[in-house]
Amino acid sequence: MHNIRRAIKWLLVALLRLIWWVISLPFRFLGWLFRPVVDKFKQGSIYRFMTEVPDDRPTVDAIADAFQDPMQILDQLEDVRKHLLRALVVTAVMIGLAAYYTNGLIAMLAAPVGGMHQLFATGVTDNIGAFMIVALVAGIALATPYIVFEIWWFIAPGLMPRSRQWGLAAIPLALIFFLGGVAFAYYVMLPVALVFLRDFLDVQQIWTVMGYISFIASLLFWVGVAFEFPLVVFALSAMGFVEPGVLLKQWRIAIVLISILAAVITPTVDPVNMSLVMGPMIALYFLSILFSYIARALNNQPE
Repeated sequence: MHNIRRAIKWLLVALLRLIWWVISLPFRFLGWLFRPVVDKFKQGSIYRFMTEVPDDRPTVDAIADAFQDPMQILDQLEDVRKHLLRALVVTAVMIGLAAYYTNGLIAMLAAPVGGMHQLFATGVTDNIGAFMIVALVAGIALATPYIVFEIWWFIAPGLMPRSRQWGLAAIPLALIFFLGGVAFAYYVMLPVALVFLRDFLDVQQIWTVMGYISFIASLLFWVGVAFEFPLVVFALSAMGFVEPGVLLKQWRIAIVLISILAAVITPTVDPVNMSLVMGPMIALYFLSILFSYIARALNNQPE
């Protein structure tokens, strides 16, 4: 009886190993296929760039050396120029790509008021202007991950390897946070704001396509940008410019500043719409404090 149990146990273990071998076969094949590429990557400059520990020098000394050798400043300015040029080229390409889908985007933006037939054009170039505004905003939104990548590429040499690697991995979050802000503005803020604006006075309103589209595009864009605040704080904390403890202590001042910013972003003057903006921004502020603690912890860990 004991031998039978041992045999059954051995068969179960062998079956589980066989199942795991079959499941892991594609991954082991990919590992074998790309192993030369991985080995070459580890020997190359990209791997050294991602794992190189920067010089631990005081900022004052670095600034003093830069003034003693002005060529360092010129080299940095040249790097900034290259990063900006690449970001502008990619943004222009994304704007051209977005222009192909702009008609559908305009139709979606006009859906909350009943469609394009509810809007009017009072100027000869209103239609073209509305088209260009939507293409521009959509193109910048699509280029956001690459723009953030260029910013990371510029500051990465001054980061510790773990912060450098986590920063690169977090770049896709830039688009996710931006789209999250756009979705919040479109599905939560916009319906309430449009009802308030339409019913504020008992008068007939004629909304032009240029005024409406520019208003909606500006609202969606700036709320999307505001939702990227935690990522900005993460990058600044990783560079040592922001302390999470300071952010936590100054939360009262932050709420006052957020209320002012919400009043600027909010398309209406009623407290309901302002609260719809303030609530997520306050939550994003405390989320940015968490991101700041994570960035400092990653930067202070031994490599």
